[in-house]
Amino acid sequence: MTAPFLLRKGARCLMTLLLAVTFVFVVLRLSGDPVQRMLADDVPAKVIESYRVMWGLDRPLPEQYLRYIANVVRGDFGLSFRDDRAVATILAERIPATLKLGLLALGITLLIGIPGGIVAALNRGKLVDRVVMGITILGHSLPNFFLGILLILYFSMTLRLLPSSGIGTWQHMVMPAITLGTSFAGTVARFTRSAMLEVLNQPYMRTARAKGVQRPARIWHHALPNAAIPVVTVVGLRLGGLVGGATVVETVFGYPGIGSLLVNSVAQRDLAVVQGVVLLIAFTMVVTNLLIDLAYGWLDPRIAATQSGAGA
Repeated sequence: MTAPFLLRKGARCLMTLLLAVTFVFVVLRLSGDPVQRMLADDVPAKVIESYRVMWGLDRPLPEQYLRYIANVVRGDFGLSFRDDRAVATILAERIPATLKLGLLALGITLLIGIPGGIVAALNRGKLVDRVVMGITILGHSLPNFFLGILLILYFSMTLRLLPSSGIGTWQHMVMPAITLGTSFAGTVARFTRSAMLEVLNQPYMRTARAKGVQRPARIWHHALPNAAIPVVTVVGLRLGGLVGGATVVETVFGYPGIGSLLVNSVAQRDLAVVQGVVLLIAFTMVVTNLLIDLAYGWLDPRIAATQSGAGA
């Protein structure tokens, strides 16, 4: 990977983050004055105005925007309108829980999706292929909230094996991780199957077979590396979407992560916290896309060379 390739990708990431900050700032203020929506209708106008002054909402929008950009660059996302705590502190308290849940769900996704897609591709048109694809499509089609409720009814209410909400032990993470990981596994399995089928039909695979290369070696050394790029793409996008995708799952299971924080903050009109969460999700997506691009360059150096030449 060349320096121009890295510099161009980094510049695009910074521009995307700036656009995300601007979009969040503008859209969240189009719905009206957050102070009036947060306080009761019978609160005196003087009290409302004092809150607007305290939170800097009395200033012109351009000035609010510039101050917000400057604060974000310093890592200051403002204060929560509800409990007057730093948004960065609130996010720091919730991130570990969502990170644990997301990584566990990603592990479930990879353990189910990639092997399932490979097995289905190697048995194309057979019963195994139809069964694997049927299961993965079912897991992908079921809404997260519906699957989560089913798991709660069976494992919590009927068998009484797992807690239905909260956090604290590994048992609390089992059902949320399965709910979140199952839907992603279906997508990964379908992409893996398609990528493997395309690679298996390439001339170099037939050449390797004609040379007497054993099937496991053909699959491991020739098929998988060449099928990795589309799989890396979908896995990376799913990884970036885990923070945002966990919103429904965390709400269903009462899991105290970033997703449930976003839902509560929107309901309470806590503008500063909503901005912080949305920026965190945007940052996660941008960084994930950057890592995907770097992975492309590592898996196939021709991609980095081509893009560097195009940029020149």
